[in-house]
Amino acid sequence: MRKELRIKKNQDFQAVFQKGRSFANRQFVVYSLEKVGQDAFRIGLSVSKKLGNAVTRNRIKRYIRQSIFELKDQLKQGYDYVIIARKPAAEMDMSEVKKSLTHVLKVGKVLEKDK
Repeated sequence: MRKELRIKKNQDFQAVFQKGRSFANRQFVVYSLEKVGQDAFRIGLSVSKKLGNAVTRNRIKRYIRQSIFELKDQLKQGYDYVIIARKPAAEMDMSEVKKSLTHVLKVGKVLEKDK
């Protein structure tokens, strides 16, 4: 993912947590915050140390990034998203992560219909 599509600063994360809305399923919690004047969406990832060692956490983040990359044309633009992985995500493979993320994004109504 390109650098301008990532959320890195703590204050950006806090703004999404405090002002944004959240939706969740068993594997992921997603916060979204509309950003006026922002063309593209930005993604922030949070994977706790409780989910496993660095290898496991990095694999989860890689799967999430790839899923978002594949869904980028359907995601609403002009939003900041923070995705938090929950414990069951540690045992999932790539297709399960994508399916679960698609589900939670549809629940939050931020995934547009197929274009």
